[in-house]
Formats: sequence, structure tokens, C-alpha cells
Amino acid sequence: MLSRAATSRAATRAMRSPTTNVLSASSVRRFLGSTAPASSFQHIYPGYDALQERLDRAKHAFDRPRPLTLAEKFLFAHLADPTTAASHVRGKTSLLLRPDRVAMQDASAQTAILQFMQANLPSPNVPVSVHCDHLVVADTAAAAKDAATRNVSAANLAASWSESAEIYDFLRSASRRFGFDFWAPGNGIIHQLVLENYATPGMLLLGTDSHTPNAGGLGAMAIGVGGADAVDAMCGIPWELAMPRVTGIKLTGKLRPWTSPKDIVLSIVGHLTVRGGTGHVLEYFGDGLESLSCTGLATIANMGAEMGATTSLFPYTGSMRSYLQQTGRSDIVPTLDQLQQPYLAADERVYRDPAAHYDRVIEIDLSTLEPHLNGPFSPDRAIPISQLKARAEAEGWPTAVSAGLIGSCTNSSYEDMGKAAHVLTAAQQAGLTLQTGEFLVTPGSDMIRATIERDGLTDAFASAGATVLANACGPCIGQWKRHHPKEPNVILTSFNRNFVGRNDGNAKTLNFLASPEMVTALSIAGTIAFNPLTDTLPVTDANGTTRQVPLTPPPADLPHLPAQGFATPTEQVEQNAPHADETIAINPKSQRLEPLPTWPAWDGAELQCVVLTRVRGKCTTDHISAAGPWLKYKGHLTNISRNTLMTAVDDETGEVGTTRNVLSHLRDTIPNTAFAYHARGIEWCVVGDHNYGEGSAREHAALQVRFLGGRLVVARSFARIHETNLKKQGVVPLTLANPERDYAAFVPGASVRTRGLVQLLAEGTQDPADVQIDLEVLTPGGAITVVPTVHSLTKNQLAWIRAGGALNAIAAASS
Repeated sequence: MLSRAATSRAATRAMRSPTTNVLSASSVRRFLGSTAPASSFQHIYPGYDALQERLDRAKHAFDRPRPLTLAEKFLFAHLADPTTAASHVRGKTSLLLRPDRVAMQDASAQTAILQFMQANLPSPNVPVSVHCDHLVVADTAAAAKDAATRNVSAANLAASWSESAEIYDFLRSASRRFGFDFWAPGNGIIHQLVLENYATPGMLLLGTDSHTPNAGGLGAMAIGVGGADAVDAMCGIPWELAMPRVTGIKLTGKLRPWTSPKDIVLSIVGHLTVRGGTGHVLEYFGDGLESLSCTGLATIANMGAEMGATTSLFPYTGSMRSYLQQTGRSDIVPTLDQLQQPYLAADERVYRDPAAHYDRVIEIDLSTLEPHLNGPFSPDRAIPISQLKARAEAEGWPTAVSAGLIGSCTNSSYEDMGKAAHVLTAAQQAGLTLQTGEFLVTPGSDMIRATIERDGLTDAFASAGATVLANACGPCIGQWKRHHPKEPNVILTSFNRNFVGRNDGNAKTLNFLASPEMVTALSIAGTIAFNPLTDTLPVTDANGTTRQVPLTPPPADLPHLPAQGFATPTEQVEQNAPHADETIAINPKSQRLEPLPTWPAWDGAELQCVVLTRVRGKCTTDHISAAGPWLKYKGHLTNISRNTLMTAVDDETGEVGTTRNVLSHLRDTIPNTAFAYHARGIEWCVVGDHNYGEGSAREHAALQVRFLGGRLVVARSFARIHETNLKKQGVVPLTLANPERDYAAFVPGASVRTRGLVQLLAEGTQDPADVQIDLEVLTPGGAITVVPTVHSLTKNQLAWIRAGGALNAIAAASS
């Protein structure tokens, strides 16, 4: 923890930003000496007076007053120049914003910090936190497993420290050098920790993880970005975001038994699909919000990422107030109460006539909503529980449940743990037991772990035969050393994604996403053909008499927050002031870390590329840069590039991970072919399908492409974060103007030449949107096709492409 002198230095640093403020001396005293759970450190809140003043300036920029959505209020209050507010048009212009804070998880933080090091700054311009949660592997066969508590946390954490010590040393030493908050392994999942410690209503938070919007549950505007975007904020450079459209989602009524906040978002994902939220903020309103907890709102916000949404927003609610008070942030509540209408909610005219002010409106009556299970293989395959049995029969899916998993950043709160424990305990009392091979529980943070232990929930899990994992991401991101045959099987999870092979590396595993209580209920039944709303289960007593019993849902009055308050966690954050004499630990012989190369600047000519592969169907960032065992190489670009597009489906043959190599004239793996082209200095391009690059905010999906010589990515459509990440690395993303007609024009091995790029990148280009980029495609057979495309490059982004990458442009501007 910080010394008193270090605390003073941290406070001085935080005051540099006009939109942050440090609390009073009493808060510092609380940080130094209190044992208050989750908040025994200095809080740095947004400067709310400054934000309100900036919003007022933005409003005065309009010729006449107009009502603002909540999204517009938050965005305009964070404009680098609020007087430009009136010039911005949803879906058409770009905003330059001043974020309040940056949060990074250990996998993405490695390259983000390596990039920040190139800026040669002594400390960041905004507060930064680093969270070690992605590198911990869940292994239920750990030798140190405690038979009494069925808790493998200690053993898994010890294994993580052993395997990834050099990564943790690098992250910790960099945090000490630059003054980042450092959360070591075991503290918890980044998004739960941000909710417990950093997020506040009205804050603009950038996180190097796609599920950063989880903090929207506490009223923050939290946006997932790549590491290079985070570096912009850390360097004090205005961060660029396309002005999003705003979808209004009106919630009315109250949820029925067995239905949860997770079902709200599962149903919306099914309605909008995995790309229906792209370019939109999802803004919730309506009286249905009043009965939803803060952590329930976080679950909804978390899965906005599954629709490609920029973020999800909620107005300031009573449940947010209660959560702030329980997590040691009561001192900011009076300020927020005063700002509720002027800043922390949309203008009343917006709510009175939503269709006139939102780009589209969705209405959901919570009282008619039923539980959903979404899957398999895509989070938008939404199936109401009443239809699941028939759907499984029609699809020929196996119905036996092999494992149930609750937790992840989506559902690992005290409320989530309490609901699952209640269902398990009531079932045991009725004579029922778990029917799955495994039932795994992941607390979201060490504070949650300590609280459920104190309140007896951990004992309830152990009694039922569940295994408690470390407070980390684990199976949700593929960090699961599963001991199960590679055969078709069904797992139920309260996670947020279920792409092929994502969780256990088995392409035959069918993952259905559901709420913690539904995962628990169907794990007790042992089959997805069971509906707890209507069905019963047989129980045979000692006399051989069988009776049918229903499962008991969590009661409506089950506490969202612990009655005794949160327990004090064992793990603690290391808060740091900057120390210029701290040496950042990088072993020059490391196979886990290496300095990032500097990309060469654009040579002033049209791009000439070979088509590496034409990808068929869903191609997420998991397909472009796999996670699981590859996470260990996140800091070593050469090694992790060996997985580039290794699970993408080549449209020419339908094969996974292979393509035509024009050098050998043979089929080879996509990574091998990319390395071969790179060795010969051949630049290449990838052609993608719809929503190319959806999923995680995985910057490596762009870094690896650039590292191996990729200069151009063409797709039917892009996911927002990946498209931006490509631009940041100097790769040009182009969307097909006629996707259905021209997608097939690109065959592996074809030559592609841009036409119009030189004009676009010429200094002095007034409006980039006026410049048309066409592609001349020369197939191996000699046919030439001219393909029109659409680009989304802005003036600022043109500088990135010219310089060979955003960091190069930053360095050039500051020299």
C-alpha cells in the first residue's frame, strides 16, 4: 500500500486532469488507516463541477435548446472542445473526447504498456489500473485441492504465479514506474473490481477489454478499446470516437420468478443479433429499472458487447446509490443526488417522446419475459426456456448437461452467488442433488469471495458438490484445463460468449448462456429438456417412495447486497505513485515478452497486396488471435503471431485454418503462409465476412496482422473495436460497397491494388468521405475485376495510416 508521501504524490498527479478530483483529507485518512472493504484506498472521482460546466458550454453551442439523451450528455461533457457539440451528427461525425480513467487487464495491458513506454512520459495523464485476471488457469484436478471446501483457488493461483511470474513482474514494475494501481492475481476480475472501486455515474472510462461496458451498471459510460486507444488517453491526446447513434430501450413492469436481468439482455441480443448494436449506444429507461439491482444492470451492460454496441447506459438509480454506499463511496452520493436530473439522466422530453429523440426504440415488458438460454456457438441464438426442449430435439443436440459454470465478469456478484446458492440449498433440502459432472463457481472478486465465505454461501456450494475456482476469468476466456473427452457435450454457463471451442478448446462442446439460477436449476435436473417453471423432478425416499418436486426459485426479496455489508478482502491493491528510477522488468531472452517493433511509414504509393485468405462466416477476434493457451504469449508478438487466423474458415475450400500459398503452390496453414509472405517481403490482405472481428477487444488481432505484413483488410462489414484497432496499426480497413456481389471476387493468391488511396492520404484532403477507394483484383487466372469499397477513415486517422501507425503519428507530432 502507499505511504503518506506517496499518497500526496498520487493526489498531485491526479489533479493534473481538469476532469478529475481527489477527495478530502478525511478520505485520505480513510485510505491510510481504514479497513473498510473494497475502498481502503484513495478514490479519484470525475470532476463533476467541471463536467457540468462543460455540458453547459456544449448546450450553449446550439442555436436553440434541444433535449439531450443521456448518451449525448455524457459525450458532450467529455468533448475536448465542448463548443463543437452542435456540429456533431449521430452516425456521421467523429468526436474528440477526454476520458476520465483507463483500466487494463493483464493480457491486453502487456502490449498497451509496451506502446505507452514508447511515448517516454513519466506518468499517465489519467488514473490507470492494471488487473491480473486473464492468465489464471482453472484446473479442478489441482493437487492442492481442499477436499472440505472443494476450493482450488490457492492451487490455481500458485500455478499462475509460477507460470507467469515474469509477466506479473513486468506489469508490477511498470505500474510502479508510471504510477498505475496494480491488482495482483487473486484480487478478482477486472470488471467486478472496476465496479467495486472505480466506476461512478457520469464517468467516461476506457478499458482494454470488450466487456468494459459492465461499469455501465453503475452509471458510467464505459467503452472497450484496444491498447493504442488507451494509450491516447494515457498520453493526454483526445480520444476519437465515431458519434454513435442511440437506441432507447424502455423497460416496464417487474421480473417474474426464475427470470433475471440476464434474461433481459439475452432476449435483446436475440432481437438485435451480434451486429445489430454496432455504432449504437444502448440507453435504457423506464419504470422497469426501479426494481433492478446495480449488479443486475451491470450484467445487462456487460453483454451489450455481444451486439457490437459502443456501450450501454442507465440513468442514476437508487440501486446505484445503495451500491456506492456499501462499497465505501458514500461521500460522493450527495453530489450525485444533486446531479441526477441535470447530468445523470436524459432530459424529460426524451422520455416523454422517445421515438422523436432516439434512433430506434425497443420496449420490453419485464412481467411477460421468460428465462432464455442462448446458444450454442453464438450469443444471439436466443431460445426461451419454454421452447428449448423442442428446439434441442429438432436440432439433434445432446440434452445431458456435462458441466454447469457460474461466474465470469457477467454474473459473479454477491447477488448472483446468492441466487445460485439458494437454488442449490432448496434443492438439497428437497432431496435433489447436482446431476452434472462438474459445477464450477467463480467469485468475481476477493471481496465477493470473502463475503460469501462469511455468509455461508461457500459452505452451501461445497455441500452440494460444487467447486470454487480462483477469483479470475478462467473458463469464460478459455483458461480451463478441462478433463473431459473431446466429444459432443452440453455445458451451461452464466458467461457472455459461447463461440466454437472458446471455453474448453473442444469444437464439439455446446455452450448455452443463461442466468446463474437457470444454470443451477438445469444442472440439478441434468438436462436442457427441463423447464423449472413447469416441470418437476423425481425424489425417492428411504422407503422407496418416489414423489415429484419442483425446484424453488430465488425469492424476489433475496438481498442484492449483503445484510452485514461486504467483508474485508484478503488480497489488496498496490497503489503507486510514479517512480522514475523503477526498472521495468523485461528479460531480453524471454519467450513471453519482447519490445514492439516500429512499423514503417506509408511509402506514398497505392497498396499492392496478395489475398492471404477469404474468410467464410463468423470470424471473431478469437479466430484471428486465439486465446486459451496462447494468452501466455500476449507480450511476445513473434510467438503469438503463430496463431494468426488459425481457426478461420477458408471460403475457397471450407477448411479450417488453411489457405493457398502462392509461393509453394500448395495448401498450407494460414499462419505458415503469412510468415512465408512476410519473410519474402510480400504484403497481403484478408477478406472477411459480416461483422469481421466481433468479440473481444483483442488488439493482437490487428497487431499480428500488421507484424506479418498485412496492410489491408476488406470485409462485408466490421465490428467497431477491431476496425479501429486496424487503423491504429496502420492497416487500412475497407468495407465492400456491394458485399453480396463482390465478396467472391477475392480468391486466395489474387493480387489486389488500391486505387484512390494516394488521393485520400494526400496532405490537405478536406473531407475524406469524398474520396472513393476502389480495388483492382487480378486473379491467378488473369481476370481483372474493379471492386468499389467504402472507408471510414477520418482526418485524424489518415495521419495514422501515413505514419505507419498511431504511435508513429503521436511521436512525429510531439517531436
